[in-house]
Amino acid sequence: MSLQSVVRGRVWLPGDEGFDGVRRPWNLAVEQPVAAVVEAADAADVVALVRHAAATGVSIATQPSGHGASGRTDGTILLRTGKLDHIVVDGRTARIGAGVRSGELQAAAASHGLTGLPGSSPVVSVTGVALGGGLSWFGRAFGWVADSVVAFDVVDASGTLRRVTGESDPDLFWALRGGGGDYAIVVGLEVALRAAPSVVGGRMLWDAGQTRAVADAFRSLVPDAPDELTAWLELVHFPGAEPMVAVDTTFLGDEETARKLLAPLDALPAPMVDSRRTMAVSELGSITAEPTDPSPGMGRAELLTSLDDALDTLLAEPIAPLMAVQVRHLGGALARESDSPHGALAEPFLAYLFGPPTPAVAARQRELAEALPTSGRKPVTFLNPEESLSDALPPEAIARLRRIKADRDPQGVFRANFSA
Repeated sequence: MSLQSVVRGRVWLPGDEGFDGVRRPWNLAVEQPVAAVVEAADAADVVALVRHAAATGVSIATQPSGHGASGRTDGTILLRTGKLDHIVVDGRTARIGAGVRSGELQAAAASHGLTGLPGSSPVVSVTGVALGGGLSWFGRAFGWVADSVVAFDVVDASGTLRRVTGESDPDLFWALRGGGGDYAIVVGLEVALRAAPSVVGGRMLWDAGQTRAVADAFRSLVPDAPDELTAWLELVHFPGAEPMVAVDTTFLGDEETARKLLAPLDALPAPMVDSRRTMAVSELGSITAEPTDPSPGMGRAELLTSLDDALDTLLAEPIAPLMAVQVRHLGGALARESDSPHGALAEPFLAYLFGPPTPAVAARQRELAEALPTSGRKPVTFLNPEESLSDALPPEAIARLRRIKADRDPQGVFRANFSA
């Protein structure tokens, strides 16, 4: 039976026009070999595809938008769930399809004075972020993105569509809240939304001559920052341009209070850019202005145990050939108990090192990672293709995930970007 006869959605096979384009992940530096690509028209297509895969001994790799790809897809059917894009806001809950992107959920929530837990990019899928635990602008206030998931709509390895909650299936619910997508295909989520009557966000950007002063101001403001305030320090050096330093912030509250909390930054020489303002939660993606089209890159993340030592290391020399080094303030609700594979996030900061995919960049990332005060862990959503779930999750969580995988998908119908 051909794939075209199994699903109503579109199918691409090797040699078909457009095949090479639709199989590519978001990070164009990652090679992603697949046997076919299927764009599901609806959840019924996913059910039919899973039953077909189980009967034929083929695995399915699911990617709503292609973010976080590892390239471990050889011989699989790549399932795109971008067409599953419904959003229904009911009270303080949203029921969304697996293909809904963060910015789309934010736009729907904003009209109700509510917010989801968005990260820096509006084009990543909410499902993909939640399956990896998920860090967001409001993680300090509300914890992991996955902590806000109330229920999953999934297709299991038998091809059965069902709803999974902490009461109906505690093991699978736990695994899906940060253990990756290796245990079922998620076709929809029910997520809790949060009140956001006023949000202040923006970027302050200075030339590199102010780097030490900006870093010291960042260092001074984060220890007493309330959970509603998030601040990220960013060292930037784009090819052909002068290096710069930025602080990106969000605050769940009014602008007057935000400026008082950020007074150490306002005491510095006037920045080249200061975009801080009261904004709709649908505009949060504009703060860092990350690319919204696929592009090649090489990233490495490290969770930090000390800010002072980290800043001393990062400021000792220029970051080139890296294009950006970001230091995120974590803590708050992220450090509290969480019924998820990662659990509480003890490390108070995250460093993300990014540049073009070259050996020189990889070498610089290794050099900095070895010099930084790291815990040896990193969030699942920040894993790169050379890493595994064991680099992100504690050993006891890995052992439990392996038991769940063996029990729920013994034939290996599902193949996630990263597996335990």
